[in-house]
Amino acid sequence: MRYKIFIYAIIISLISQTCKEEKTVEFKEISKTTNTNTLVEINIPEASGNDDISKAINHSIEQHIIASLNVKDANNHLPKTIEESIDVFNNEYTTFKNDFSDSVLSWEAQIDGEVMYQSPDIISMAITTYLNTGGAHGNLSISFLNFNAQTGKQLKNEDLLEDHLAFIEIAKTYFDEEIADKKELYFEPENFKLPENIGFSEEGVILLYNTYEIAPYSSGITEIQIPWQDLQTSLNYL
Repeated sequence: MRYKIFIYAIIISLISQTCKEEKTVEFKEISKTTNTNTLVEINIPEASGNDDISKAINHSIEQHIIASLNVKDANNHLPKTIEESIDVFNNEYTTFKNDFSDSVLSWEAQIDGEVMYQSPDIISMAITTYLNTGGAHGNLSISFLNFNAQTGKQLKNEDLLEDHLAFIEIAKTYFDEEIADKKELYFEPENFKLPENIGFSEEGVILLYNTYEIAPYSSGITEIQIPWQDLQTSLNYL
């Protein structure tokens, strides 16, 4: 009886592994532009290899890019494609120049994406966005997008954590070490909170705080690396 159970376990394991292999997606870098574009440069990963998973991932990336290029605060009327967003951004600059013809300020947008980590269970990518719409300085931000590699569904930060409290305790230790000699640069260094962006790399987990999230613009981005070996029981995807 035990022998049969052992055989069944092997068969189930092989079937599971085969399913994961069948659902593997690949990525290539693509560029997006339009015939009238002069201000926007976009280079992002595009998924292929499994239609359903790839479509889900590419849709999430596209929606993120569209939202990033939105300068009109018209969330209910966002463009439907990246190309439309590019044209809207260019048109908004033309309107700006018509309204402020004496202004010497120029607009630009640069969006770059890369896959940071990919396993049979999770895909983690970073989207770096730089926008300059005529202010004192441009705005640089990095967003981590995490996906279930078996479905293509975009994951929330809470989906990544198996033991939320244990993860926070570990993260706070690394955070305190990172800012130990520069606490005066942060808004509330004693009031630790997880960042909006949690991602994965080959070395472990990345905590990324964008400008203004926990410190003023002059402090820039705060990035903290936590090795895999310190996270054995706190993550769902390991």
